[in-house]
Amino acid sequence: MVGWMVGLSVVAVSLATSGTEAPSETPPPAPYCEGEYADSYAALSPKARAFEQATRKKYTYCVRSTAVYECLSYGAEGNVRRTRTPVSAHGTAFAYKQQAGETLLLTNEHVVEWPDVTSDAHPVDGVPSGCKRVKDALSIVESESDHYDRDDVPLSKAAVDPQLDLAVIKSKAPLTVMPWKVGRSAAVRERDVVDVRGFPLGVFNATNMGKVISAYDRDEYKEWYHDDFVIDALLSQGNSGSPVLAISCKTGEFELVGVYHAGYSRGSALNVVVGIDQARDLMNNLRRTPRRAMEDSTPLDALARARVAKRAEVSATPFFPFGSRTAAVFPRADGTLLFALYEQDFPRRVHPLLVLEDLPVPSADRGFGKVGRVWFGGERGLLERPRAEQDAELQQQLARLLDALRRDATLTFSYQDSLPGSDESRQTFDTSARLGKTLERTIVAHRELSDAVAELADRFAPDATEPATRTESVLKHPPPPGIHLGLTGEPAGQAPANAPPRDTGARQPAKRPQDQGARTPASR
Repeated sequence: MVGWMVGLSVVAVSLATSGTEAPSETPPPAPYCEGEYADSYAALSPKARAFEQATRKKYTYCVRSTAVYECLSYGAEGNVRRTRTPVSAHGTAFAYKQQAGETLLLTNEHVVEWPDVTSDAHPVDGVPSGCKRVKDALSIVESESDHYDRDDVPLSKAAVDPQLDLAVIKSKAPLTVMPWKVGRSAAVRERDVVDVRGFPLGVFNATNMGKVISAYDRDEYKEWYHDDFVIDALLSQGNSGSPVLAISCKTGEFELVGVYHAGYSRGSALNVVVGIDQARDLMNNLRRTPRRAMEDSTPLDALARARVAKRAEVSATPFFPFGSRTAAVFPRADGTLLFALYEQDFPRRVHPLLVLEDLPVPSADRGFGKVGRVWFGGERGLLERPRAEQDAELQQQLARLLDALRRDATLTFSYQDSLPGSDESRQTFDTSARLGKTLERTIVAHRELSDAVAELADRFAPDATEPATRTESVLKHPPPPGIHLGLTGEPAGQAPANAPPRDTGARQPAKRPQDQGARTPASR
């Protein structure tokens, strides 16, 4: 709490900073103030009310976020075509501090960020999947219909926190700064009145009023991981990034208690606000604060390796999800771990697409392990691709892949181990539920990586002219480097000679059922 009060003194901006005397008033009548914040607008001091009504230059701004995506395709003659698609979106930001000749503003991360590459997990309206972002920009505009760009105010990013869905952006131009100090979202209670200033639909500057209907709502939708509270103000797309103000019972003035960022798609006026207490470090020091979400992933150290190895050794099902596919880890007597990744139709077809060797390191302080040999597989079996045949890009890709497999195995086994005792107490139940949600996010995040492995297997799996190795031979007794075990008879997974041809249709990513009552960002 002491740290929060220090942060408040740094971030709080008074009207004296902007050249205007800060309004102050005697405490409002007690019937409206049983807590720290008022439950009626009657508690607002006349001076504060007059100031807000008289202010011509508002401290909230309409932010236009633009990007250009480049998409590749092939013409009739096989030539590569490059098409570029511009996109734009509008949200709200508010200025809260002037520092080093610049004005700092706070808004939502989803207002200012566009995905590097479009995909099913990161879609952009009007842009096909697989397109790359080649340009982006931020600016302050009058409204979404403002097409005169000579008076636009350019903005740049100062700090971004995807888990909080918050971003600090900055302007070299002086802007009107919010006169109200930063309050405490922890003190917000149900029925407290709130005031929201923003640009609904990006059309005009508007003020919406409402009440807090729930003082706490844990937000773990997709990449978000923070605490919200819920308000019933009638807000729209474009309001994302709007400041949410409450009325202090001590001064009768507004205080910043949160930032509106999303709403429940299946609800009416169920809008969620990021509590401002979590944003102090981002606002003061322009840096992200490590949060509990990171604790859900066990560090990849010698202890984590020992747990994975022990679990794989005693388990009859050492499998775990990896993107839209299934993976497994197999221990070897010399301490080596073998990670195998299978096709989407596993276990109908059981040949792995890839097998990666994870070698033990000599000392416990050197991490989980190191990359060893790699085999790519198809229906004929497996074929080792020595490191000398791998270019730098492939080696980096395999290193990232092995790291992701380690993390997913560790997380999955931790979640599975938590299930038997999850009903023993509230703490064990919450821990298990948190691990399960983290696992769901990880599965979605690694879909593209698992698809990339399938593409590598298409390139490097043994063809009819290359010697293939049985899957069982690699997983149980890997051959020495450079030695291939020839096939004697039909390898596991190979179709008989008179079998019908296999389906060669394009791979389709697994689809998730539609979330019921899912949150939706409010700006796009």
